[in-house]
Parts: sequence; C-alpha cells; structure tokens
Amino acid sequence: MSDFIEIKDLLVRTIIGINPDERKNRQDVVINLKFQVDIRPAGASDDIEDAVNYRTICKSVIAFVEESDFQLVEKLAEEVAQLCLQNERIERVWVSIEKPGALRFSRSVGVTIERSQTPNTEQ
Repeated sequence: MSDFIEIKDLLVRTIIGINPDERKNRQDVVINLKFQVDIRPAGASDDIEDAVNYRTICKSVIAFVEESDFQLVEKLAEEVAQLCLQNERIERVWVSIEKPGALRFSRSVGVTIERSQTPNTEQ
C-alpha cells in the first residue's frame, strides 16, 4: 500500500537549541509530515470517521511544539513522530524539522526521521 497524507511547511515557534539565546528566545521551526495510511475506507465512504483527521493531528503537533523546550532538533522530531503514531491509522510517519537561519550561509538546517507503528531494525 502506498497512500500518503502530507502536511507541508508548518511554521511553529518554540524554544529549541543549546545556546543561551536559544534557551530564552522562541525560534521558528518548519515541520513537514508525511503519513502512510490506508485511505481506501475514507475514499469509499466520504466519511471523516473513516479518515485520518489531519486537522486534529496538526493542532496537536502545533500545541506540543509550542510548549516544548528541547535542546536538539533530533529529540523534537522523535517526539513529534511518536505523537503522530498515537493515531493507530497512521502506519508510518516521516517527520522533517528545519531551523531556518541556524547556520550562516544556509537557508536552514534540519533532520528527517521515519518511524512506524511496528519498529524494525532497518530504521
């Protein structure tokens, strides 16, 4: 199966980083999410009860990230992935998080991770 839902360029402000100014001042992070799901039930019924409600997930991610206080983008990505996987319909999630302007001469720096409901040794 290869059905996907994508949320692109979600802009959220949070405390993230290891430097003293990063620990005091909120910074922008850009989040991209990709969910592997079976959308056939929703496609057949046209009923939200058969779908992954991406609006609800998006609101949860925003609230979580805004309240988070991690040092590493890697940790933030891991926690966002686990939050998304709380929805049992999401079989696999890809989470990309970027910090715009984190490095001089670079538009952004970030990480991308892939996690699934059933972890395997290939990840």
